Amino acid sequence: MINVLVTGSNGQLASCIKDRAKQQKGLHFIYTDYQELNICNLNDVEAFFKTNQKIDYCINCAAYTAVDKAETEVEKAFEINAQGAKNLALVCDEQGAVLIHVSTDFVFDGDKTEPYTETDIPKPISVYGASKLQGEVEIQKTLKKHFIIRTSWLYSEHGANFMKTMLRLAETRDEISVVSDQIGTPTYAGDLADVILKIITSNSRSFGLYHYSNEGVASWYDFAKAIFEGSNLKIKTTPIKTEAYPTPAKRPVYSVMDKTKIKSITGIETRNWQDSLKKAIASNK
Repeated sequence: MINVLVTGSNGQLASCIKDRAKQQKGLHFIYTDYQELNICNLNDVEAFFKTNQKIDYCINCAAYTAVDKAETEVEKAFEINAQGAKNLALVCDEQGAVLIHVSTDFVFDGDKTEPYTETDIPKPISVYGASKLQGEVEIQKTLKKHFIIRTSWLYSEHGANFMKTMLRLAETRDEISVVSDQIGTPTYAGDLADVILKIITSNSRSFGLYHYSNEGVASWYDFAKAIFEGSNLKIKTTPIKTEAYPTPAKRPVYSVMDKTKIKSITGIETRNWQDSLKKAIASNK
């Protein structure tokens, strides 16, 4: 039996892993949120690993993801996203466990006009992006047996995310304005969960840094329109420029990612974001 620890168990990615875990034979999952395991406290992490049956994999879904709030809660963002990641890496190294850590496209500044590869030099333009990048650095310095997976624009039928926000706003509004000059790829958390589980079940030892998202390119405006159309909602959607909707944190203007590397080690076929959105909308009902 392979024992898999999943942190951040109340979040959308961990919830998608829970949905799929029912079909996984030979895997035993241990789910924790911060109440059961404070990843920011090294002693807590060490004690948890020692008092539970041997943990073979740790999927770190725990993260500080409030992008705008992070601009003022700098210490908290770094504590969870960097120190927490380091603590898990230290204990995984001690215990011989593999760490699968989820990072973000926000480690880039968005100045490119072609998909980002794993060899591109990160240059975050927000506290959130900087804290996630520091988490990557700490893991890479500490632990050989790791998979760091950068993803983008994550959404699902679970938790709080752009899709759920748009559907909630549609309940009380006839018209919604959405930024149209930030370009990326919406990624269904269920698809990312499948990739993570494939890494575990295939016993991959191709450790390192990877990019994963769905296929295709979209703006937030495109994403919102597709959500409404897929949900059969008649909402007038108006494109606006970033400067018309100022936020405390800067976002990358372009953050499409190249998935060639992760496809080569997993053999997965990445779905187009529009196809995966249909699946998420259907699961949301």
